[in-house]
Amino acid sequence: MTDYTRIHETVEHWAVTSPEALALIDFDGRPLSYAELQQASKDAEADLRTEGVAPGDRVLIVSENAAATVAFLFACSRIGAWAVPVNARMSADEITRVTAHATPRVIVLTTASSKDAAAHALRLEAQSRYGLYGQVAIAVAGPSAPEPVQDGPEQIAVMLYTTGTTGDPKGVMLSHANLLFAGQASANLRGIKPGDQVYGGLPVTHVFGLASMIVASARAGAAVRLQARFTPAALYEALQDGVTVLPAVPQMHALLMQYAREQGVSKLEGSKLRYVSSGAAPLDPAWKRNAEAFYGLALQNGYGMTECTAGLSATTNLIGDPDTSVGTALPGTEARIKDGAETGEIEARGPHVMVGYYRNPEATRATIDADGWLSTGDIGRFDEQGRLHIVGRSKEIIIRSGFNVYPQEVEAALNDHPAVVQSAVVGRAADGNEEVLAFVQVADLAATDEATLKAHVAERLSGYKRPSRVVLTLQLPAAPTGKILKHKLIETFAADLN
Repeated sequence: MTDYTRIHETVEHWAVTSPEALALIDFDGRPLSYAELQQASKDAEADLRTEGVAPGDRVLIVSENAAATVAFLFACSRIGAWAVPVNARMSADEITRVTAHATPRVIVLTTASSKDAAAHALRLEAQSRYGLYGQVAIAVAGPSAPEPVQDGPEQIAVMLYTTGTTGDPKGVMLSHANLLFAGQASANLRGIKPGDQVYGGLPVTHVFGLASMIVASARAGAAVRLQARFTPAALYEALQDGVTVLPAVPQMHALLMQYAREQGVSKLEGSKLRYVSSGAAPLDPAWKRNAEAFYGLALQNGYGMTECTAGLSATTNLIGDPDTSVGTALPGTEARIKDGAETGEIEARGPHVMVGYYRNPEATRATIDADGWLSTGDIGRFDEQGRLHIVGRSKEIIIRSGFNVYPQEVEAALNDHPAVVQSAVVGRAADGNEEVLAFVQVADLAATDEATLKAHVAERLSGYKRPSRVVLTLQLPAAPTGKILKHKLIETFAADLN
C-alpha cells in the first residue's frame, strides 16, 4: 500500500502508473482517464491560484456531482487549501450562513451539472471558467484569512457542514490522514481494485460519497460513474452498463426496486454488479431479504457519521444472513458503549475521528474526550459476536408513558407491509406525554390506508409503541443523500396532522 500525505497524491500515483485507466465518468457521460483527471485538477489549481487561493484558505465548492467537483477537491489538496463542499440544492440563506462561518477565499460553483448551482452563480455574480474539468463559475467570497498549515497528513483537507435542524452551521474538519485512512478502509472492505466501476450517486458533498466513493476509488485505482442527481432510472441503467460496486442508502435501494417493479422486473439480470452496501439508515429483516432477492447478492450494512469520516463499522455477511446489525468496528478503529453499559451511547476512537469542529472548541471538547473517544449521540448495543446494533439516536428516543420508544423498531414494523416503500417515525409532545407519529411513503396511495397500517403494526408492537397517527405520502422530505429529514416531517405534513 502506497503511503500518501495528501489526497491528490492518489491521483498522481495512477496518472503515472496507469495513465490510460478510467478514473471518472462525468455526469454527462464524458470519460476521464487518470492522466486526464490529473490534468483537470491542475487546470482547477491554476484557476484557484489566479484568484489568490493559498495554503490554509478555504474554498467553498457549491455543487452537484461532476468531474469539476472532484477536480477542484484535488486542486485544493495540491495547493494546501481546505475544500468546503456544500450541496447546490441548499437555499441561498443556508449557503450565506456557511459562507459567513467558513469565510472562504472563493466560491466555486459547478454550473454545468446543476441548475441550482447556476442560479447561485448568477446571484453571486460569479465568472465562468473552463478547463479539462468542464465548466464552473468562480466568485470572490469576501474577507478571508488563511489557517495555519501543517506539513504532514494532519493538514485539514476538507470541511463538511453537518445537516442541522436549527442554529449555527457546524463545520467538521477532516484531515488528509482522516480521508486517506477512511478511503483505504472502504476500498479494503469492498475489495475495490483497478477495473472496478463504483456508482457515484451519493453526493460528493456528503462524507459517505466523498470518502467511500471518491477517495476509496482513487486509492484503489478504480473508476467512479458520477450521477449529478439520483434517479432510480439512471441507477438502473448504470447497473446494466458496467457498475460493479454500489454504495447506497436504503432509500436509493427502495426507489430502485420500486422502479424495477414498474418495469415488470423482479430480479436484476445481466449486471456486472458484485458488491452492494447500505448505510446512513437502519435496515429491517424483511426489507433486507427483498433487496438481496432483487440483487442476487448479499446486502452489506454499515454505520458511520461525518465526524468519523463516514465509516465506523460494517458487515461482511453472506447472502441470506438474517443479521441486521451494522457489523464490527473497522480494522484499526475501536467502538464501545459508554460507561460499559449493555445499551447506551456509542463511542468511537481511531484514525477516522475528525480533527474537530471549526471555530468551536467548546463543541469539540464536548464531543471528543481527553483519551480521544468521540461521542456519537447514537444508542447501540453489541451482541455476542461483537456486532454493533443501532437502537436509535439519543435525541430521537420517544418517551411515551414512561417507556422508551425507539423509532427504528416502529419503522421496521411499518416497512414490513408490502405497500410501504419507506417510513419515518418521530415523537411529538402531547398533554404532558409524547405521541408516536409515523410518516409512510407508498408507491400508490390507493394501495393501503392509515387504518390498515395501524392494524398491521398492532400485530407486531406493544401498545405504547404503536403510532397514534400514520400519514401516507408519495414522497418524504429527504437530504440529497436520500436520508429522510426527520426534523422537517411535522412541519411538512402539518395539515395532515390537524
